[in-house]
Amino acid sequence: MSDPMLTLTALDAHYGDFQALYGLDLSIAAGEVVAIIGANGAGKTTLMRSISGLLSNRPDAISYQGQDIGALRADQVAKLGIALVPEGRQLFPSLSVEENLMIGGKVGRPGPWSLRKVYDLFPILEERKAQASTSLSGGQQQMVAIGRALMANPELILFDEISLGLAPVIIRQIYDALPGIVSDGMTAMIVEQDITKALSVSSRVFCLMEGRIALQGRTEDVTHAQITAAYFGVDA
Repeated sequence: MSDPMLTLTALDAHYGDFQALYGLDLSIAAGEVVAIIGANGAGKTTLMRSISGLLSNRPDAISYQGQDIGALRADQVAKLGIALVPEGRQLFPSLSVEENLMIGGKVGRPGPWSLRKVYDLFPILEERKAQASTSLSGGQQQMVAIGRALMANPELILFDEISLGLAPVIIRQIYDALPGIVSDGMTAMIVEQDITKALSVSSRVFCLMEGRIALQGRTEDVTHAQITAAYFGVDA
């Protein structure tokens, strides 16, 4: 692997007195697509929140392109080129589809992504651009959340529970769009409950269990038995 774009070093995370992550060490190279899997409560969303600046940490716990960012605010992290597609989408209900997308562009980073390119990726959003974002179906709202993140022109995009609660046909549409999203060399971390989907698009996989990395490796090298053991904490 080339020099890492993102490095986590002994990353802990807490919600008050509750510790959610324990000493995570992880690195990702530019251009990689990495899957993060694990059961509910394993720490996947906490990991995404930590990297994106929604949870503060030691400065040196997270390094991005050689800069310590563990203690930066979310807006500062976004300006450096990290965008989060959050669990539950978290759109602004009072704003239209297009207005939600435009918020992503407020970061002000140059790059290939624009309204036109987002609409080319998800044509249904152009058809619905004047509608209130929360009047859309769950799958269309997820497309808005993805488009909003892309409008920030990130170099690293974090997908938290990309297919949660969506119909299979919509999941397929979103995963069909992923090659176009990363075609310019964008790096991606995908938190996913659907293990088969996660493995189908990633080069490496990390399985979390109770806030610790229980398994990591190249997607092509890990076996179903190893994933089962790591995911459920049973013997392979």
